[in-house]
Amino acid sequence: MRTLRILLSFLFSSLLLQAYALIPTDSKQRLTEHWEFIRQDMGSIWEVMRPITGAGKPETVPLWQEVTLPHCFNAEDAVDPDVNYYQGPGWYRTTLNIDNPYKGGRVYLEFEGAGQKTEVYVYTTQIASHTGGYDEWKADITDAVEQFRSNPVCRERFGGKIPIAIRCDNSRDTEMIPSDMSDFNLYGGLYRYVNLVYVPAFHPERIRINASTDEKGQQGEVSIELQMTEHAPQKMDLRILSPEGKEIKQVLLPAPSQAAASSCRFTLKRPKLWSPDSPNLYTCIIEITGNGDTLRTTERFGFRHFRFEEKGPFYLNGKRLLLRGTHRHEDHAGVGAALTEEMMRTEMQQIKTMGANFIRLGHYQQSDLILRLCDELGLLVWEEIPWCRGGLGGEKYREQARRMLANMINQHHNHPSIILWGMGNENDWPGDFESFHKDSIRTFMSELNALSHRLDPTRPTVIRRCDFCKDIVDVYSPTIWAGWYGRRFRDYHEMEAAGMKGTTRFIHAEWGGDSHAGRHAEEQITANRSSFDIEAGDRNGDWSESYIIRLFDWHLKEQETMPWLTGSAFWTFKDFSTPLRPQNPIPYVNQKGVVQRDGTPKESYYVFQSYWSNLPMLHIYGHTWPVRWGKPEETKEILVYSNCPEVELFVNGVSQGRKKRNCQDFPAAGFHWNVVLKEGDNDIEATGYHGKFRLNDKIQQVYQTQTWEKPAEIRLTQTALDPETVLVQAELVDKNGVRCLDARNFIEFGCTDSKALLRNQGTARGSSRIQAANGLASICVSKRNAPVVVSACDSKRTLKSAFISIAR
Repeated sequence: MRTLRILLSFLFSSLLLQAYALIPTDSKQRLTEHWEFIRQDMGSIWEVMRPITGAGKPETVPLWQEVTLPHCFNAEDAVDPDVNYYQGPGWYRTTLNIDNPYKGGRVYLEFEGAGQKTEVYVYTTQIASHTGGYDEWKADITDAVEQFRSNPVCRERFGGKIPIAIRCDNSRDTEMIPSDMSDFNLYGGLYRYVNLVYVPAFHPERIRINASTDEKGQQGEVSIELQMTEHAPQKMDLRILSPEGKEIKQVLLPAPSQAAASSCRFTLKRPKLWSPDSPNLYTCIIEITGNGDTLRTTERFGFRHFRFEEKGPFYLNGKRLLLRGTHRHEDHAGVGAALTEEMMRTEMQQIKTMGANFIRLGHYQQSDLILRLCDELGLLVWEEIPWCRGGLGGEKYREQARRMLANMINQHHNHPSIILWGMGNENDWPGDFESFHKDSIRTFMSELNALSHRLDPTRPTVIRRCDFCKDIVDVYSPTIWAGWYGRRFRDYHEMEAAGMKGTTRFIHAEWGGDSHAGRHAEEQITANRSSFDIEAGDRNGDWSESYIIRLFDWHLKEQETMPWLTGSAFWTFKDFSTPLRPQNPIPYVNQKGVVQRDGTPKESYYVFQSYWSNLPMLHIYGHTWPVRWGKPEETKEILVYSNCPEVELFVNGVSQGRKKRNCQDFPAAGFHWNVVLKEGDNDIEATGYHGKFRLNDKIQQVYQTQTWEKPAEIRLTQTALDPETVLVQAELVDKNGVRCLDARNFIEFGCTDSKALLRNQGTARGSSRIQAANGLASICVSKRNAPVVVSACDSKRTLKSAFISIAR
């Protein structure tokens, strides 16, 4: 072990010291309960506190509602088809029991993220403010708490508790990033966790761990640096645990005499490397003692080395790794950005189960819990700041971008999963300002790029879609949307090769297309022919799951033939809300996800799983396709997505033959059969052979040969999903009562009790206005409010409204 010494390097420049960071301590209290909220501004901070004190009559002030954190005040209106989502202030308030166990210690409120501008008050005193909805920050409330307690009247009025108020504001502001032109909502609220933290007067402001290995991974170098507060502790013990939890190193760090960085370096022989297949994590436990108090903090880290080859592939730990990735927004049905830890864990596990090894967190710094899950699951990460679209603002705008970049790097530096720092997205997109100057954007991009390398020399920088800045960053992603926004998906290989040749180090972020869950296209799935291609100039395809699985399938098979490819990330894993798409089949929802906004998988999820997952899987395409159609005796193509070496298909009990997997046999890697379906019900079953394992999947599809005319009537039916929920379906039929399987009318649902409808979820069963998929639109209804009457009408009012009664 090298001699322990105090290092004051450029890593702790004044900019670093000013950056906000979460407090390194294992002892934190999540403040989730006993909050009140109001979605409007208030006349003064005294008016916010007045109802709590009992002064004044309740009817003289607006009505507050009880909420649980995390909470987003755009949880539903972001996808309400009839309104613009709320952008403005909202207030939260609570009272806290505060009892710091550390004599002379500090008390903090810690914010894991709040949108988009935030002010913090202890009683009527503002003690902190922050601009930026995605980086972590803290408010020191110690002195304000003591000042409040020194007033006996206030102390008695609140029963010894400390009143806290927080104002969040997501009002439109062109001098704030991200731009309102970005294709996602700028949510408001305390939509990430808020923590109460006690620390001694001495505590680390930041812990930075660098872990590296040689090319062969024979020796690991570790440096650990603690930036301490001005109050020096007496003792600092450091222990390192192996991935199995065994203690392998113990170090006594020097206690600095004043605010300084205390550091140590040591080596480990043959460390276990971190990778997507083996996400080995070491644990660093630090115990800091002084004046009889002890603070304990834990950080995890991993050993890995990587590089993006010039004009070539990506290497991790000395071996080529094809990055198989997706994207994620912080967004979920019914809660907006206010995902709970359980929701986040479920979503990230879905991504891993799909077989991904890479994720771009777009387009902003995300919850530290997401990064911890990426570390644990083995997901390599591209994380970026929210400089997204609109142009370039003034100095306040630029200072926020610099600060958010510094915060992102400082706060997430220790995560081994992160391999790329993103400087921006689509910065060639003007609109927020009267003038748009490429030279100014290049200058500022160069400044951010230099800042990133100064803060973290170990990771490359990256941007997507700004060709006039592609020479500034280390890795570049041009825009390539083969088969969706231009050209055909069969042109993908050519477009990808051109993108690689056009830059020094290449990665492909954002490709794919929209799909409306439950919409399928019969005429396109009869054979492997060019009708699946989008010709140049056709912007959007048909939004069917039938088309999108083909597009994804083609891209994935082609990627297997590109030895020079670093990798790609399709856009996006989950449908998400956006204010820019009010006319989509589900209004205000970007529907490019392979799962719906509530996490329900679409058919395309299984396409990726069949190419990427190492776990045996089998899925017949068509679980959401109850009725197929065509002529009698007409052959229909059936697809099975599987990673099994062999699959056998059965239709109505008769084997259609066994086929071997060949990823270049498009579609479905060779698992495609042309069969004749009988009129009416058809039982379709597939068996996958994977060594000794047998996997089975089956569906039932009705085959309709009767043709239809234009829609003439809406018919409503109801089906119980569980004792409390009914699914109401609106079926479009012609004058003869035949279902119109190609109808795409927009259907609006209503109810005698609006609370009974599962609306404003942004899903195929949770939207009060939705475009029909194969002549069918659906919505869920709660029976708790029954009896109720549900209505359905054509948005253009060309059809007579239909009604159905829901009994208790």
